[in-house]
Amino acid sequence: QVQLVESGGGLVQPGGSLRLSCVVSRFTFSTYPMSWYRQAPGKERELVATISNLGRRTNYADSVKGRFTVSRDNAKNTVYLQMNSLKPEDTAVYYCNTRNMVTEYWGQGTQVTVSS
Repeated sequence: QVQLVESGGGLVQPGGSLRLSCVVSRFTFSTYPMSWYRQAPGKERELVATISNLGRRTNYADSVKGRFTVSRDNAKNTVYLQMNSLKPEDTAVYYCNTRNMVTEYWGQGTQVTVSS
């Protein structure tokens, strides 16, 4: 079945950077947009960034604009989230997401903790 596997999370100090990766298998990766979501403790899951199937269009939540960059490598079936100038309020589990005409798919998530 379709698999999405995130990596790259961890503990980082405020102002630091992390790069998340999500490898997708058993899916026509280059056909569909990819998204990153996050969920902080006690909060609803929120959309962070989306990238079109060929990477020509991106959208970001207002809270991360100018700090986060989403990209993809269709040859590697991988989507990335470069996170710079991290803030404590960015602490959350980050999930990659995609969907086809029938089903929505999620990864297992990777924890990002921003703390001094």
